[in-house]
Formats: sequence, C-alpha cells, structure tokens
Amino acid sequence: MCAPQNTRSEVRSEPELAKTDQWIKTFDFDAFTADMKKLGDELEKNQGPADVRHLNKMIWWSNACGIVGMLTMGLGVNLLSVFALSTFTFTRWTMIAHHTCHGGYDKCHPNKNRWNRFKFAIGGLWNRMCDWFDWMMPEAWNVEHNNRHHYCLSELEDPDLVENNLVDMRDAPVPTFVKYLALPFLVTTWKWFYYSPNTYKELKLARWRKAGKKIPEGVVPSDAVTIRSLLFGGGTPFYSLWELFSIVMGPYLIIHFFLFPLPLLFVGEYLGTGHDMYISAVKNLFLAELLTNFHGFVAVVTNHAGDDMYRFRNGCRPFSGSFYLRQVLASVDFWTGSDINDFMHGYLNYQIEHHLWPSLSMLSYKRSQPLVKALCEKHGVPYVQENVFIRVKKTVDIMTGTSSMRWFPEEYEKKFIEMDAVHEAAKKNRKPILLSDKCMEAVQE
Repeated sequence: MCAPQNTRSEVRSEPELAKTDQWIKTFDFDAFTADMKKLGDELEKNQGPADVRHLNKMIWWSNACGIVGMLTMGLGVNLLSVFALSTFTFTRWTMIAHHTCHGGYDKCHPNKNRWNRFKFAIGGLWNRMCDWFDWMMPEAWNVEHNNRHHYCLSELEDPDLVENNLVDMRDAPVPTFVKYLALPFLVTTWKWFYYSPNTYKELKLARWRKAGKKIPEGVVPSDAVTIRSLLFGGGTPFYSLWELFSIVMGPYLIIHFFLFPLPLLFVGEYLGTGHDMYISAVKNLFLAELLTNFHGFVAVVTNHAGDDMYRFRNGCRPFSGSFYLRQVLASVDFWTGSDINDFMHGYLNYQIEHHLWPSLSMLSYKRSQPLVKALCEKHGVPYVQENVFIRVKKTVDIMTGTSSMRWFPEEYEKKFIEMDAVHEAAKKNRKPILLSDKCMEAVQE
C-alpha cells in the first residue's frame, strides 16, 4: 500500500514565532481591547478640579525655575542659573505645552480661552512667547507630534522613529567608536538641528496634502529634514532656509538669547559693571540650551527606541485594538512615583499611558499607570518600565546600529487589523435599540 501524501502544506498553520513573541499565541485581542477602552472612558470621566490644581502646581514649579534662572543669570556664569533656565525650558515644553496641546485640559479647565488645544501658544508670535516659546513652532509641533507621531507610532510614517531617522549613521561604514564621537553634538543640539526643521516640514507637508499639491518626484515624505540637509543636502521643496529662520527659528534665537537679557545692559551700566552682566546672561542662556537639549534627549528620544521595542509595517485605526496594543509595545515607562521624580522626567515617564489616551491630564497618567501595568500583566502583554539611563544606552545602540528594533510578526499584524475592521463594521451595522424595545424586553423577561 502506498503511503498517504503529506498534505501539511495545504493546511494553514500558525506562523512560527520568536521566543520573545510567544505571548502572542495566547493573547486575547478582544478582551484586551475592551479593558483598555473601558479604563480610558473611566479616566476621562474622573477628570476635574484636582487635575487643574495639579497642573497649576506644576506650572508654579516650572515658573519658579524660570524666575531663579532669570534673577541669577547676570551674576557670572554659574551652575544654578544654567540648571534653572534649562529646567524651565524643559518642563514648559514637556509638561505644560505638551499636555495642553494634546487637549488634556480641554474639558476640565475653567479657562477655555487659554488652556485649550486650539488656543494655547498658537495664532501668532505673541501667543507663542506667552505660552510656549521654543525652537519649534507650536502649530508645526502639533501636526508632527500630536498627529503624525501618535497615530503612526513605530511605523515608517512616524517622524520620530529613531531607527529610520538615524539610518545614515547606522549604516555608515565606520567603527562604532567613531559614531560615538558624533553623539555629544547630536544630543546637545537636536532640538534646533533636527526637531525644529522637521516639525516645520510636517506642517508644510500636511498643508500640501490638504491642498492636493503633488509631492515632487524623488522626494520621500518620511525622510527627516535637518539643518544639515538644508545646508548640504540640496534643501527641501517644502520651504527655504530663510523661511525657516524668519518664521520658526529666528524669533526664538534673537528674542530668547539676545533681547530677553537686554535689561541687564542697563542694570550693569547703573551698577558700574558695564556689559558684564549682559554677557554673563547670554553665556548662561547658551549653556542652558546645551543642558536642556541633553535633558530633552534623555527623557524624550528614549521613549520609543530599543531592541525590546516593536516596529510595524501598516497603519491602524486610531483607538482600535491594534492601536492600543501598539502603544504598549512601542513605548516605555521610566521610574514613576513622587512629584519631583515626575517633574524631572517631564511627565514623560508615563509614556505608555500617554500614548494609550493622548488627551488626558498629567494626573490621570499618574493614576492610570498601576492599572495599565496590571491589565498588561493580566493579558500577557509586555510592559516595559526601566530606569531612564538604561533606556539612553538602548537608544544609543539603535542610533549607532549596534542593535535593532523588533518587527511585530506580520501575520498577526494583518490578523489584528482585520479584526479591527470587523469590529468597526459591526459597530456601523448595529441597529440602535429604542427605549420602547428595552421596555418590551423587560416585560417578556
């Protein structure tokens, strides 16, 4: 008797998974989605006066740093001024502007004319100076970060994907130690060298797409625009170097570093010290700029980079099951706990929670962190929380090509997106239940 033919190839089997991906086999996608949706709804409902009081407390701490720096910056070059000015710039961005521009206080703050995502820091240079004055244009950052980064996380279209943005360094045919020599410059200049021109590119790109304007042949929209590419890489079709300087970077450079300390010229003349106080202030401001770039790199750039972070091939529907899963798998929390710890992290130590529900308050993220961690443990989803300096090392390894990020298994990525589509179709086809129907069902029971 002939042996039966092997028909395994005709049967669709589960894809082979790496050891680090074995949790996916038993993962209950629907239950995880339902739990995350329910928790997000509860957190939003519970926001109120306590969240506003917490915001005001963080504003006071941030402003106190600014006041200390301002009062001491003319007293010679000193560490106190540099640290205070740097911390003010860092926290004004990462805590105050960040969560307000996301809409974290839209519903709970009584002052809707300022603490609202459609009002804060936008509408002109004066609003920018009063609310959040930095290298980035607030309108541009809102597009790049709030939309593109958050809803394309760890995809090629994510403008903050470190592994993609540093591909030239990763692939450079030089020893690793040579790459390390470039890190001090990148770490202390990245906000103006990379972030400011690239956020503005995303704003211009969004406007081009809205107007139906064709992107020139050979231009890759996902490629980062930096000062280097503007000066030595042939520029960008989206804007000129002069436009970037006159609208985005120039006002901050001139006003913050040279006009802001100008009163110290007159104070110095009155006290008989000449220009010394003004020159000291300018030096302290530039040193604070280096430090706040470093501080920002440590707390911001490390949020989504490392060999334990996942990458994805395709986009997904916002606030779907795939969306919730990706925010956990491609984000990392740092140490959490006390207000001073969270303040020095810029509340970016709750990155997983922030990405799950971008438009909540800082206090909501503090409340939700242990709950989210418990839900991930319940469903077997990897939840990464480590010391921020361990994450710096893992980010540097990605930047230099020493390590690479994980790719989420393609078959499961497609499967979960298909499940999202089925759930969305079911929602649209679901007929509304009338009150009379509910009453009839109750009678029949």
